[in-house]
Amino acid sequence: MLDQARQRTAAFQKRLGDAGIDVAVMTDESSIAYLAGFWGYLSVEFGRPTFLLVRPDAPPVVVTPLMESEMVRAMTWVDAIETWEDAGARRWETVLGDALGENPGRVGVEAAALPAIVRNWFDESLPGTTLHDVSGELGAMRMIKSPEEIEVMRQTGRIAGAMMAAAEGALAEGAPEYEAALAVINAGTREAAGFLTAKGWDAFISPMIHNLQIMQSGRDTSMVHRRASVKPLEKGDPVYFCFCNMAQFKLYKLGFDRMFFVKEVADDASRVQQCAIDAQQAAIAAIKPGVTAESVADAANAVYSDRGYETGYRTGRSIGMSYLEAPELKAGDTTILQPGMTFAVDGGISVDGKLGGRIGDSIVVTETGADYLTEYPREILVVDR
Repeated sequence: MLDQARQRTAAFQKRLGDAGIDVAVMTDESSIAYLAGFWGYLSVEFGRPTFLLVRPDAPPVVVTPLMESEMVRAMTWVDAIETWEDAGARRWETVLGDALGENPGRVGVEAAALPAIVRNWFDESLPGTTLHDVSGELGAMRMIKSPEEIEVMRQTGRIAGAMMAAAEGALAEGAPEYEAALAVINAGTREAAGFLTAKGWDAFISPMIHNLQIMQSGRDTSMVHRRASVKPLEKGDPVYFCFCNMAQFKLYKLGFDRMFFVKEVADDASRVQQCAIDAQQAAIAAIKPGVTAESVADAANAVYSDRGYETGYRTGRSIGMSYLEAPELKAGDTTILQPGMTFAVDGGISVDGKLGGRIGDSIVVTETGADYLTEYPREILVVDR
């Protein structure tokens, strides 16, 4: 991981030099992890930003809270680490200003991910400095995953599969939704632990699966992104699980969704769910190098249209260290797909605020098509308990 991070930084430095950027101030946690190999668990949301300063012709510099510095030093390959304190003469504003200098030149930032408190600091402390968006330079690198990254994402897929099996196993008439959510956390954590050791960089990776489980059942299945509640399941209920903010491991995040039905499935619910499955499969069948991202969405949308449905959802999104990367599988995105790109590919529709059809998998683009990173039956799933 750290060797890869060092190599990525060198490639990013060259891109910065070619773009005429004197220093890039990286604030997004996933970008810092991608380049420097470390991350924190409490950051800017607690008023404690961490920075990675990357210059084309000098070693990178980390600026981080003093309380985080011991862990940062143990995790990163970067040698230059500047620390700051919550109060006194060495607040982050002072330390960042010293690291940049009075005349930093052309400054690059990830504009969409720049925290407001940092943006305000630039406006107040360096009012004559124009900030240049370098998201494209780094984003182009992150689009194509290395074999090592894809292997981690395959491990994440196995963890997600264990989570989904546990979710299905916890479903039963009368069982509360939260019991399934608890089963997901336990199964995913145990599966993730099997890929880890307590040595070296591995020791800083938590196997814990967390975040509020996205789960809807019964008439609430059209309420996308509801959370597990105390509601008991009833006979005939559709039950939807989305793991898009839970299926993650070693910083890599997948998309993975399935719909189940308790004991029986109504004809109208079956038709909607089958349409979502067929649309997703049409999209995945359309994926191969050389096609545009929007053409994959077109393949899914053709299925919806043929069945008399409309959808307002994108067909997919690029995945990696962030929940959402570029490109996206939707109308207007003309990015050409290449081997090594990874996507969450969804089938999803809501009908009249009553019915919902959902399915989602993660894939990697290969030389000839697409290969699944997640595995679970892609059919109408009825749980007879």
